[in-house]
Amino acid sequence: MGKNKSMSKKTIISKEKFIEIKNELKNLVQNERPKIIAALQSAREQGDLSENADYDAAKQRQGEIEAKIKEYENIINNCEVIDGTTTKNDEKIVKIGSSVEILDMQENEKYVYSIVGTIETDPDNNKISNDSPLAAAILGKKVGDIVEIKGIERPYKVKILKSFKN
Repeated sequence: MGKNKSMSKKTIISKEKFIEIKNELKNLVQNERPKIIAALQSAREQGDLSENADYDAAKQRQGEIEAKIKEYENIINNCEVIDGTTTKNDEKIVKIGSSVEILDMQENEKYVYSIVGTIETDPDNNKISNDSPLAAAILGKKVGDIVEIKGIERPYKVKILKSFKN
């Protein structure tokens, strides 16, 4: 069941990441693709393609560009864009696109995380995936709630201290 659920699930991305992907896709289609087509034509004009390193490199680069174009088109066509804005009614609710300050009750340490879609996950910058055990446990909860993080080797509890826009 887990595989089918994830296949139908939309990729969640921030408005900023969506714009970044659209701009990169535009660059690949309008600039990089024509450049590589020109490089392939130039390499073909050199004659024998069987030992033509320029042609081989251009073909490889073309494959990389086309794969990236396909990946970006797939993201754009199958994503849910979130903007992280809040209203007065839901500003204390943890949701995708917001940042949250939690107190790890076991370590008695405070941490701040931004909850993002899987393609924007960056643990080094405290951006955690909405699919992570921590995010999954606190999504939809309110400031002041104490939540147990389960489904991991050592479950632990956190208290939600703040929820705010990224």
